[in-house]
Amino acid sequence: MKFERYGLGIAKGLTVTIKHLFRHPTVAQYPEQRLNISRRSRGNELVWSQEKCTGCATCAKTCPQGAIDIVTSPNLVDNKYEVEKYQVDTGYCIQCALCVEACPFEALFMGYAYERAKYRRHEVVQNKEDMMLESGEKQPSGYFYPEIAAELPRQTLLVERITEKK
Repeated sequence: MKFERYGLGIAKGLTVTIKHLFRHPTVAQYPEQRLNISRRSRGNELVWSQEKCTGCATCAKTCPQGAIDIVTSPNLVDNKYEVEKYQVDTGYCIQCALCVEACPFEALFMGYAYERAKYRRHEVVQNKEDMMLESGEKQPSGYFYPEIAAELPRQTLLVERITEKK
């Protein structure tokens, strides 16, 4: 059995550690420094347009998980359906965007936000008031809508930020 010098392995490990100590950091400080995500990102939410929605429930029929619950009633004055309840359980939603692609009236969008972590199960359910595009709080993603994607900011990558600082 051949013995190496005592402490040689520790010295090799320390040299690697010291090399990494003086390297430029490659991690963004998340809450303070946020990167722009992809324009076509499928976030963790759905954005719904009440003005465009006719209550046809095509989105609920195409959802493979059954995460969309829609209740409508006929409006005899306007000769269309009134949406009484529009609810999406994002706990069951797999963000496949089949509902967005199936909507014939372009009333449903994937959301641009991805920070939707909640502590309680009932908080993951989105009601129609939480999803409305007209409220101005929600921003639709460019997924399936290239005209929206053209208006969104360009994606920033961490690699670009590192090369800018050097």
